[in-house]
Amino acid sequence: MDRKPSHDRMKYLLADAMKQCMRKSPVEKITVKEIVEECGTTRQTFYRNFQDKYDLINWYFDKILLESFEHMGEGRTVYEGLVNKFSYIEKEKLFFRAAFKNDDQNSLREHDFHLILRFYTERIEGKTGRRMSDHLRFLLEMYCQGSIYMTVQWVLGKISATPERMAQSLVDAMPAELGEVFRKLELL
Repeated sequence: MDRKPSHDRMKYLLADAMKQCMRKSPVEKITVKEIVEECGTTRQTFYRNFQDKYDLINWYFDKILLESFEHMGEGRTVYEGLVNKFSYIEKEKLFFRAAFKNDDQNSLREHDFHLILRFYTERIEGKTGRRMSDHLRFLLEMYCQGSIYMTVQWVLGKISATPERMAQSLVDAMPAELGEVFRKLELL
């Protein structure tokens, strides 16, 4: 929490309190009163920062999702990047699980999809110096949608695998033509 901006300090404290509450109860049973008691603050402070507990979950999910992409970017290859991302998600699995479970409109999955699509697009276009073809974009979008779906299944406990195994499975599932592009660009 030391690296976080000071204006977000209370939000992170409330998120930590929410995580503590989540260890004891399912999200739908947690009250704002329990969160503020765990945090040692007031309801007024909570509502100054968030509309409700789901707003808190969504805010924190967004922060940790963006951070997971920063970790992904630290990898030289797609596999290394995915291992970094899954290792980071594993540390925050409780929050990711709650966020995906309570994602009725799939907005979090959609957000994750756009982040990963942009991440790969920037990698490809940055290395080639040109816009990718519509066909390659189609393959990439299809791959990213499948990757998000499988990531959610893993987070929700429907797939049992280490971060390394998940990363390898996603690399193995890449369409051949997309994989060839990644290999040529030394990203695979």
